[in-house]
Amino acid sequence: MKYLKFPIRFIFYYILGLIGILAVSIAPEVFKERGLYNVVGYLEEFIKFIFVFMDGANWSYSYKGITVNFLDMLWGPYLYSLQIIGGALGIGLGIAFILTVFTVFLPRPITSVLKKALNLLETVPDLMFAFMLQLMIVYVFKYFGVELMNFTEFGEEKIFLAPMITLSIIPMISFFRILIFIMEEELLKPHIEFAQSKGMSKGRILFSHVLKNISPSLFYHGKLIIWGMLSSLFIIETIFNMRGITYYIIQDFRPMVIAISLIMIYTPFFIVYQGVYLWINHESSEDHAKYKRDKTKWTEWKIWGFLSTIRRLWWQHMHNGKFATGFTVIFGLIAVSFLYSTLKEEPIKQIQFMKNDEGRIISAPPHKPFGDMILGSDFFGYSILDQLIVGAKYTLLFALIVASLRVVGGFYLGIAYHFHLKESRKNWLDRMVDSIHFLPLSLIAYLLLRPVLWGLPVLGWDHSIFERLVFEAVVLTILVLPLTTVLIGNELKLIGKQDFVLSAKLLGGSNKHLLWTHLFPHLAPRLFIIWGQQFIQTLLILVHLGLFHLFLGGTIITGGLVPDPPKSGTFEWSGLISSTKNSLMTGKYWIVIAPLVAFMIAIIAMQLIVQGVKEIQQTKVGVLVNDKPIKTKRKTVKKKTNRPAVEDFQLVRQQTFKG
Repeated sequence: MKYLKFPIRFIFYYILGLIGILAVSIAPEVFKERGLYNVVGYLEEFIKFIFVFMDGANWSYSYKGITVNFLDMLWGPYLYSLQIIGGALGIGLGIAFILTVFTVFLPRPITSVLKKALNLLETVPDLMFAFMLQLMIVYVFKYFGVELMNFTEFGEEKIFLAPMITLSIIPMISFFRILIFIMEEELLKPHIEFAQSKGMSKGRILFSHVLKNISPSLFYHGKLIIWGMLSSLFIIETIFNMRGITYYIIQDFRPMVIAISLIMIYTPFFIVYQGVYLWINHESSEDHAKYKRDKTKWTEWKIWGFLSTIRRLWWQHMHNGKFATGFTVIFGLIAVSFLYSTLKEEPIKQIQFMKNDEGRIISAPPHKPFGDMILGSDFFGYSILDQLIVGAKYTLLFALIVASLRVVGGFYLGIAYHFHLKESRKNWLDRMVDSIHFLPLSLIAYLLLRPVLWGLPVLGWDHSIFERLVFEAVVLTILVLPLTTVLIGNELKLIGKQDFVLSAKLLGGSNKHLLWTHLFPHLAPRLFIIWGQQFIQTLLILVHLGLFHLFLGGTIITGGLVPDPPKSGTFEWSGLISSTKNSLMTGKYWIVIAPLVAFMIAIIAMQLIVQGVKEIQQTKVGVLVNDKPIKTKRKTVKKKTNRPAVEDFQLVRQQTFKG
């Protein structure tokens, strides 16, 4: 019976993942035909599509007017994409492992410099790595006559090394940071001290004990890294002009093609991770210390306690230099953006043609940086500096709102997850949510947002700009909300196992009392960290969508025989990122360097906020901060001696007692 549960659960979780993929696949077509708010129509189309999908005769692909069997067309590109992902994963993990081993043996100051360098490298979007690699290959070939590698696909010739190297950079950084973190934590455990006391060398301890013990943790952390790689694959295949699986999804935008393609991407990673998880970790029984069903209604879990605690913690964290610097930069940019747009008569200056005193045209867009335009102009003649200032409020506020919705929504759903779900239901939900890690987030966002954001203003938008902004925020929130819910719910579960929480439960504390008095004060710093991570992820998704001309608030498309390039109506930053390839290849570097630096500044500022929160949290528990031991102020107390003073003696008259 024990062995029968494994395949049953495996198939059950896989079917749940398939249902989610089918629901996503029909969304672009249903939104276009039935509207955004027609829930009944969506359910009707979903049920119809399930029956259509189950008929294998409908598994076809249309390419250049020819309809062929789906697998005959896409099996080769699918294996091509898997080879790129597998090679990039191997390169990233291998380099991260080598760097980690060297870092363990290096002096601490050098380790600190290496970590800071990798933090800076992490702020660069993945598409910039691809473009810079292409430029480097062209430069070396031009000046030295040596072709390092192919950097774009021509005809039937496939490229492997360039996309693998580009796709491996972000995983390499992530794996290195995770390996360093869990390895340093493992080196502090008692069994390592015991091995050192026996005279074992550091190398033997590392390879014989540490690596073996951290392997399970690294395996599970790899889920998030692979999720990021799948999103980046969508971008890398476009930049290198590759004919992988994502290319064919865009060419045939029907729900059937989307569904089968996503299932093909989802299946191998699901088999590896869910299979290993179900084999190693048998479902645990109910917790010994159950939460009782108190009479607290859901409406009484008010948000005011959450906000007041966050405000108090924010004021405390402003005394940390890193937190204060990051916070000031982000909200300073937003404030300047609002003031600039309000006070200046012409917020965004446009110069079509520059003429000299004789009336001759001396410059056409894009203009190089000069006096009136410090950072130059884009291809439409708009000042890049003005666009960055005006667009800051849209870009940064949108990312902050989406990150806040993910964290606040995940927190309250995490409360239900922690207090009101049985352990078996939690395990089901965990496995269902894990399936999301095996779907490319940027590709899903592109599929869902394109029908709404792409439009011809001449014909009129189907939805107002407010509706488009709200819809994009809701989509980007819902796609990640299940993950933040389970993450925060598991954090509550770990804190709930502490002795002080168990004691409060035994004394009769209600769920509401346990949450706000005992759990939330310990959870709040971690919520700050999750919030910062979600902010950075949202910015990177905007960069990815911008490359495909899906801009925040909508993409303006002009008609005619020679239409203008797509442009953003809100002048948010990803609108400038969309011209990256054209700008770099034509030598117009100023167009892309400025928005890239703006994104990097915003990401670095949020990294400072997250680092400040971590330092404050580590200070409370006595961990090394900035590679220096934490110094605590001690009061000088005069040492008391046990020597008695003269006044302590009392004279006692000796009396003789007679029997």
